[in-house]
Formats: sequence, structure tokens, C-alpha cells
Amino acid sequence: MSDTVPSPQVTSRPTPAADLPGWRLSYSGKVRELYLPQPGAAAGSPADVVLVVASDRISAFDHILATPIPDKGKVLTAMTLWWFERLADVVDSHLVSTDVPPAVAGRAMICRRLDMFPIECVARGYLTGSGLAEYRALGSVCGVELPEGLVDGSRLPAPVFTPATKAAVGDHDENVSLAEVANRIGARDAERLRELTLALYARAEEIARERGIILADTKFEFGRMPQPAGAPGPADGIVLGDEVLTPDSSRFWPADSWQPGRPQPSFDKQFVRDWLADPASGWDRAAEVPPPPLPPEVVERTRERYLEAFVRLTGTPFRG
Repeated sequence: MSDTVPSPQVTSRPTPAADLPGWRLSYSGKVRELYLPQPGAAAGSPADVVLVVASDRISAFDHILATPIPDKGKVLTAMTLWWFERLADVVDSHLVSTDVPPAVAGRAMICRRLDMFPIECVARGYLTGSGLAEYRALGSVCGVELPEGLVDGSRLPAPVFTPATKAAVGDHDENVSLAEVANRIGARDAERLRELTLALYARAEEIARERGIILADTKFEFGRMPQPAGAPGPADGIVLGDEVLTPDSSRFWPADSWQPGRPQPSFDKQFVRDWLADPASGWDRAAEVPPPPLPPEVVERTRERYLEAFVRLTGTPFRG
């Protein structure tokens, strides 16, 4: 959500633009759509706010799939709002209001526009995924040396900051070192993002553990808010943006079934990944063709995992 918003890259929309009076579509990503207010037609200054709408799209293996997951966008938005409340004393968020057009109620937020840092701020408390692959090859992750003998699902001695560069839709994010982040955005900002990422992870990991869920890893995105001299707000202008601590941006594992040395059951889109990776899906990941539509049972099981994550974390039923 920078001051220069990219042109749309994905044509699918959660709702026709005509259903959002006062707003114009500015950008479409893997899951979210960004709308800017028409001058004088929506609350807030066009230079200050953006409408962030979470669709029901789902991505896997760097592809946006043709089959949506019902209610996914609403779950992501509700979880993000729940976490924003619990992290507010660690860092401010970009949230302004949930008073959004009826057509996107429950799946949208009005947020401050930020100059986003081009960094995925990843915190890992457990070893898996791309971190595990890098560890097996190098004995380290993003330049952070780790002990010998770790396996898939191992708890790390202490959480680590393992940033990545943001990739365009369809490309891979690339793990980088803290030194590389400093080269890109400056040493002071790099260290501040590391501090905030680890502080947010520590708070969220404790909250999740109290509810029987392991937060294995997660990613945050931060931006800088223009700060007039003498105005209240964070001294460095850095605030938390995007979504936070959802099954799209985090690995949530049931604590009672955690067992290092194997892949862990998770509250996310693993059913989708597993089905696509199975030869029975008929899809060759190496081929330059999009994945096939998801079968109804995969869609339903994935939806159930998203809903279960929401209910277990928040302790409240999902009302849709």
C-alpha cells in the first residue's frame, strides 16, 4: 500500500467495481484487492486511505487457483482484526475503520496508505518449509547459524528473523540475510524491523500456545506512515500493514500432535498443496500450465481448517 500503487495484475474481483460506490480498483494481488477513494466520495483523504478487500482466492505453488474457498476472505479479515487488537501495544497497525461498503462487509478494512518496505519479515520458531531446505543445505537460515541435528518440525533454541524479498505475482520470494536487508533499506530500519518482527512473534506465539496451537512461523509486512512534525504517532513512522497471523501468512500446528521428524498437521491450505502434489490431480508442477480446479472435498476440507483456526484462536464462532 505504497503511495504509488501498482497497476492491476489479476483480473478476478470479489465484487464488481460498480458495487463499491466511491471507490476505484487500483491493484489486485494473489488474494487482496486495493481500492482508492474517488475524490470527495469516501471518508478520508485520497492520499491517506485505501480499502483493502480480501477475496476468497487461494494460491499454491506460486499459482492463483481457479477455485475459491468460500468465506476465506472473511476469515482472514476477522483474524487480522482480532490480532491487531492484541498487538497494538507492540506496534501500531494501518487500520483506520471497518465501516466499509456493504458489498464487501466482513472482508474489508479501510487502512492508512503506507510506503511499504520491500521485505517479507519472517519469524521462525520452528524449522520447516524453505527454512528447513536451506538448513539442510547450509546449516543456517538467512545467514543465522543453527545447531546440528535439527529435523522437520524441530523447535529452535530461540526464534530467528529470516527475511525475504517480496516477489511479483507468480514468482518466488527469496530468503536474504539481515545484512542484505540493511543494504536495501538502511541498517537502522533493518534492525527496527527485526526487533518488531521478533517481538510480535513472541507475543503471538504465547497467545496461540495458550489455545493449544503452535505458531511455527509467520510473516509480517511493515510500512512507513508520513509523519508531520509534532504530530502524535510512532516516532519512526513504522506501522504494521497487510494481514497478520492468518493461515495464509502463518503455519499453525495443533500442539497436541506436534512430533518433530515429520511434516506436521496444520491449519492452512495444506490440503490444497497435497492434492496438487498428488499425481492423481493430473497436474505437473514443472509444466507451464495452470493447476486444475479443486474438487469439492478439497475445497470443503480447506475451508474447515481455516474456520477451525479462527475458532480455536479467538474462542468465538465464525459468523460469516
